[in-house]
This record gives sequence, C-alpha cells and structure tokens, in this order.
Amino acid sequence: MTDTSRLRARRTLLYVPGSDWRKMEKAAGLGADCVCLDLEDGVAPSSKPEARNLIAKALSELDFGMSERLVRVNAADSGIQAEDLALASHPNLQGMVLPKAASAAEVQAVGARLREAELERRLAPNTLSLLAQIESAMGLVDLKDIANADEHLVALIFGSEDFASDVGAIRTQEADEIFHARSAVVTYAAAFGLQAIDMLHVNFKDGEGLARLAAQGARLGYSGMQIVHPDQIAPVLAAFTPSAEEISWAQRVVDAYEQHAAEGRGAFALDGKMIDMPLVKAAQRVLARAGKAQQ
Repeated sequence: MTDTSRLRARRTLLYVPGSDWRKMEKAAGLGADCVCLDLEDGVAPSSKPEARNLIAKALSELDFGMSERLVRVNAADSGIQAEDLALASHPNLQGMVLPKAASAAEVQAVGARLREAELERRLAPNTLSLLAQIESAMGLVDLKDIANADEHLVALIFGSEDFASDVGAIRTQEADEIFHARSAVVTYAAAFGLQAIDMLHVNFKDGEGLARLAAQGARLGYSGMQIVHPDQIAPVLAAFTPSAEEISWAQRVVDAYEQHAAEGRGAFALDGKMIDMPLVKAAQRVLARAGKAQQ
C-alpha cells in the first residue's frame, strides 16, 4: 500500500503528444494538475525517437508551473519501452505513466527503473511517481496484484476505450457496458491507498457529455480524469473541485467532530443528521480536494 502522504488531492491528467512541440508549449501553461507528455498512442511509430528528444527538451526548457510533469511510455510488449524509460533520469521528470498494465511484473519493471533514476538523481526513495493504466481484461483480472505491485505506484487509470475494444464491448454514451470495470478500478485503488483517474471523453466538442461523465466519475470516487484537449480542462476541474456549499458543510462536520472527540463522544447530530466516522472521512476528503483547488 502506498504512502498516502504522496497523493495529490486531485489529479486531472492532460495528455500531450511528445512529437508536437507547439502543443507541449501550450500545455505547459494551461494549469492542468498533471501534464503527461505522451510517447505511446499520441505518437506515430516513426516519430517516437524524435519525440523522446523533444520531451527531454520540453522538460528542460518549458515552465510547467504547478503541473505535475509525467511521461507516458510505451507498453511492456512494445519492444521500445526501455528507450522511453531512459527519460526517468531527466532532472525535471516527476513520474511515469505505464499504459496497458496487465501484470504486477510490468509495474515492477518500471518501478525498478524509477529506483535506479532516484539513485542517479540523488532523490529520496519513492520520490518519483508511477501511474498504471488498466486497459484490458487481463489488467482487470490482475487488479489486486497490480495495485500492490510497487511502492512507486500512486494511481490507477481506467482506459475505457482500449478496455471496451479488448472485451468486445460496444461503446455508448451511457457507458453502462464498462460500468463494472470502471467501478472495479476505483474500488481496488481505494483498497490499496491509491488514487483513481477516470476514463477520458474522446469527443472534445461535446461539453455536455463531458460534464455528465466527469460528475459521474466524481460520484464514483475518482479523484480526477483524463483529458485530451485544452477545452476539457475547466469543466473537469470544476467537476472534481468541491462547491462552496460542499466545503462549508464539510468544514462544519469536521469542526463538530473535533469538538465531540475532545469531549470523548462518538457519533453526533448536526442539522438533524446523524454524523459518524464514514461521513467525517468523506468531509475530510472534501476539504483535501478543496485545498488542492485553492493552490
């Protein structure tokens, strides 16, 4: 189980093709929680060597502000992952995204490279983050082992489109066909102290659909969502950021809990509602997300 002190309160993940310098320049200033410079699906096979060089240049020269700086490498069976993992040595990289994670061994292999990079860069153990994408039936079947595979792992990401393709599901706007997998990812993430990052909405022109999907993911327990277009950032941040009313209620719950706990009392009533530890923990999570949004 990961050290929860390393988790961000919210993780919205913006993918940017590592072969497109202009898009990386723009992404650096957009304010996403995480900017993921992509070497996998967003880059043509013939452009991957150039993309590695451009990503190294971007990490050296661009100011990403408070955004977490990640790189998505190619999958374990691609034959080129080792070349991608060389970027772990870059002094400005903060973590790696592993696509199509299908076994604990695949996660552990990337974790081992991150440990080597931490030694090279003289970083404390587990400074670098690892996020694993669950995108296949095998990945879902092995979720328990994957979620507990390596101490660098901080989040599970649900890859809905690849998962649906792998199992032969027909994608719909309602997403009922992937509900089980979507719920399983957030459940196993919670069980092992990880964050869960929700599916992306591929139609970046469909603002209404994006807002609906993001709100649903937040209700399921996800702490962020994948993004592929700048126009998706604001709606997704809004969906995963508590409202003023939610923050106010959460603060009152926590304050009342601390007062009752100091008096040696357990469950208590607030505004005609019975408050016990599950509700207190939910309120604490709301305040943690609010703190992230205010940074």
